[in-house]
Amino acid sequence: MGQSLQILIDTGRTYLLACQRYIELNPVRANMVNDPAHYRWSSYRSNALGQSSAILTPHPLYQSLGATGEERQSAYRALFRAQLDAEAISDIRLALNQNQPLGNERFYRHIEQMTGQRRESKPRGRPRAVVGNDDGMAGQGELEL
Repeated sequence: MGQSLQILIDTGRTYLLACQRYIELNPVRANMVNDPAHYRWSSYRSNALGQSSAILTPHPLYQSLGATGEERQSAYRALFRAQLDAEAISDIRLALNQNQPLGNERFYRHIEQMTGQRRESKPRGRPRAVVGNDDGMAGQGELEL
């Protein structure tokens, strides 16, 4: 495993696992099923119960949950014993709506270094003009006559 991937796993582990739980619990919140294992399009059955799947490749974060398949499955099931709190759900939805990563400052800086793009959310609309410019230029909403 490369150093960049290990840093991402270490700094974003809590956030990535919260996102995984959010995704796996969507059908439960939507009242489509009462248990994530009952939703056939989910990876929960593979991750938590060991059901084989030709289309799934275990993520390194999942692999880090235990040394054996049984340990990983048990640890994954344990993640789902507690419900996601409203704040975690709200944070995930906000990050999705703003097309932003979810994590701490160290995680954001690493994403920015890897991609060369700033990943901070910006206010919507045009930037506001600074009132009282001394540069002689008219600001937004100001016209020189």
